[in-house]
Amino acid sequence: MARAHSRGTSGPLRIAPDTIDLASGSPDPALLPRFDAALRSFDPEPRGYDHAPHLAPLLQFVAGELAGDGVPGGAIACVGGGGDGIERVLREHLRPGDHVAVEDPGSPAIHDLMQASGYVVVPMPIDDEGPTPEAFDEALRRQCRAVIVTARAQNPYGAALSDLRAQELRARLRRHPDVLLVEHDAYGPVAGAPLVTLCDSHRHRWAHIRSTSKFLGPEMRVAFVTGDPLTVDRVAARYALGPRRVSLLLQQLALALWSDPTSGRQLARASDTYRQRRTAFLDALAARGITAHGASGFNVWIPLRNELQVVHEIAEQGWAVAAGEPFRIRATAGIRITTATLLPADAVRLADALAATLQRAGRPPAQA
Repeated sequence: MARAHSRGTSGPLRIAPDTIDLASGSPDPALLPRFDAALRSFDPEPRGYDHAPHLAPLLQFVAGELAGDGVPGGAIACVGGGGDGIERVLREHLRPGDHVAVEDPGSPAIHDLMQASGYVVVPMPIDDEGPTPEAFDEALRRQCRAVIVTARAQNPYGAALSDLRAQELRARLRRHPDVLLVEHDAYGPVAGAPLVTLCDSHRHRWAHIRSTSKFLGPEMRVAFVTGDPLTVDRVAARYALGPRRVSLLLQQLALALWSDPTSGRQLARASDTYRQRRTAFLDALAARGITAHGASGFNVWIPLRNELQVVHEIAEQGWAVAAGEPFRIRATAGIRITTATLLPADAVRLADALAATLQRAGRPPAQA
């Protein structure tokens, strides 16, 4: 069988046609809202360059969603996706050579962004509740100018901030009032865990970024940045100098899909389905003595020694899973498995395959 996948930095995976794709991190297409009715609701009136860059009803709706999740109120800017929002927020306050604290293991796209921007990465170990207080504290003491935290459904670990962990991290942030807090929430209503935010309206510099591609679809490169007035104003002003605005067609589609009651019910069902699939796989792994992490979202992280060999051996049995190397800085080796499309019966088969692979090799899983 051909090699299951390869990647360059955070580029797209190439999945062999005869394998089941549990590596790409994509949502289940069957659980995404359909565009049919939303497209029929479009306003056909042509718009010129001088039209307002944001749809006011969309920003009003997003403001209500953020408020419902406990994010402090304020101005909102629309940008071209979560990664775009993170890059733009950092660019308004940092310069090459500045230290930035990031989660480890964490998103390869964020790690690549740090390198491309010339920032110095300070890795923060995480557990199921987010960055550990000790790692968070150490990063702040190392004069980081910014810290990037995933509120829930962290990639690849599945961590979700708990109330207690958030209290501990906020207390540490208060000792460093000039550090820029960047909080990302990529999964929103399908995260499988409530949002617990670190954001505080009294903080000097902060931003919360809500992206939509995980629950409205990968083609929906739309995200929303809220934060302190200076940060949001700068992001919006620079966006107007380059792309000018996120396509108003995309903004109309985002509003129609996200605000429609039918879509809301579908998103709730999708969240339940993702949770059931993730939990079924975690239970199957636990029954076979394999340690794994996945408190939210639809990725599961399994600490393993010799991750590349395990990935290749599992690929020979028809499963494409992601090696942990692109996600790690100093973290223990492991693999990431996306459970978005993993049915419970297949979860048992895959857990059996992993257990057999480890037993044949005579090597137990790495300790978390």
